Amino acid sequence: MFSSRRSMREFARTVLNTSPAARASVRGDAAHSGIHGVVELYPAMGGTLVVAELYGLPSSSPSGVFGFHIHEGEACRGDAEDPFSAAGGHFNPAGKPHPDHAGDMPPLFSSGGYAYLSFFTGRFTPAEVVGRTVIVHSGPDDFTTQPSGNSGKKIACGEIRRG
Repeated sequence: MFSSRRSMREFARTVLNTSPAARASVRGDAAHSGIHGVVELYPAMGGTLVVAELYGLPSSSPSGVFGFHIHEGEACRGDAEDPFSAAGGHFNPAGKPHPDHAGDMPPLFSSGGYAYLSFFTGRFTPAEVVGRTVIVHSGPDDFTTQPSGNSGKKIACGEIRRG
């Protein structure tokens, strides 16, 4: 992937000087209306650099850790029981078990309701997830339970659009 420290620096410089290829404005459901933020997706090294910044995460998660996934659905809508049911399940075009879905991402760690996360993944490119959704769950992903890690209800959602 990176052949030297120099290529890593060049990679970071290039990404930081470009606009994201895709982005999602994230908002909470009615019970978590204070959640808001942005997830940006940059093409990088045949994969994606994901940069997420969220505010207003609830203190109801004792650990302050929240499941964070790309879901296969196209819209952030639903009903009173599941406000984001249209988001569907995890983005998993290869049909792999959890946590090897293409849409399985590292968790968000909240500090006083704020979370920032930046990571590289080779599991998808921004173009492959445009039209999908990004979901924040009410609890941490256990990285074991099938099919989706037992991370609780969907409490925030964003529709991924071209940047």
